[in-house]
Amino acid sequence: MKTLKQVAIGQTVTVVKLHGVGAVKRRIMDMGVTKGAQIYVRKVAPLGDPIEVTVRGYELSLRKSDAEMVEVE
Repeated sequence: MKTLKQVAIGQTVTVVKLHGVGAVKRRIMDMGVTKGAQIYVRKVAPLGDPIEVTVRGYELSLRKSDAEMVEVE
């Protein structure tokens, strides 16, 4: 199982599954990170948090803890 946190800069991945429950999962889904969505990893902060990605044509910053909940291929 590979998570969004493990993806290198410049790679594009597809969301396979969202882990997490309740409000956290809902917040991630509201940002457009849903099953089948393509995510391009643009930048990662020097200490690894946050991660800047492109989802559905817009830029988004995710915490490392949130990126761990997104299973990708």
